[in-house]
Amino acid sequence: MEFIQSKQNQRIKDWRKLQTSKGRRKTQQYIIEGQHLIEEALRSQVNLLTILVTQKFLEQVTNQPVFKQQLMASGIEMIEVTNEIMASLTMTETSQGVLAIVGMNPLGQVSQKLNGDYYLLCDSIQDPGNLGTMIRTADAAGFDGVLIGEGCVDLYNDKVIRSTQGSLWHLPLIQENNSTLMTYIADRQLPVYATALHQEAKSYRNLAGQKGVLVLGNEAKGVSSNWLKFADEKIYIPMPGRAESLNVAVAAGILMFAWSEESKML
Repeated sequence: MEFIQSKQNQRIKDWRKLQTSKGRRKTQQYIIEGQHLIEEALRSQVNLLTILVTQKFLEQVTNQPVFKQQLMASGIEMIEVTNEIMASLTMTETSQGVLAIVGMNPLGQVSQKLNGDYYLLCDSIQDPGNLGTMIRTADAAGFDGVLIGEGCVDLYNDKVIRSTQGSLWHLPLIQENNSTLMTYIADRQLPVYATALHQEAKSYRNLAGQKGVLVLGNEAKGVSSNWLKFADEKIYIPMPGRAESLNVAVAAGILMFAWSEESKML
């Protein structure tokens, strides 16, 4: 196994650029951290390019024969690095001593079609934790995919990836400009339900179970005017308490599971 000790090593310098959105786009690569995500990536047959480990992690993994066997059987390049190098590449405060370089798979293209009946559309979701949680919840609720519209945080931001807990590899993610997404939806003739605090909005309970695209918008501004105009229905979540609004990821969870549970009863 190769051992890299210098932070000035060219590969280390190149991988450090993956901490920025620009660097990720240019190389079409990103970083995942921690044993859980790497185990999930191996199960999901993600395009793992290189795994970096510290000596401490290597010592720990000797007590985990199953994971150790997975790593050895994968044939993926493994490199040992110093604790200092690992700290320079990770974004978490306390590193587990293992990370992987991953090659991006193409996200949805114009030629792809929406073959399912239930989709979440994220409109200008800017908090990485929210976007990751929404993708994870869509996976848990059995949705057919997530559409990522304009203005959303970088999908490969480290906080987004950690928040998905691997769900970004479980279901189709289609990232396009809004006009292209609208074309997709219109071609498939899927009804669109946008969340809104609006006079014409209906309680989600009246619409649960119907197939379509559920649109949730920016944390501060809500769903954009373009999507509100495009929507077939505007919906809201009745709130008997005194709070004025819900966190967008929480609202997404309520709505997606309502859709999911009702659809099973139809």
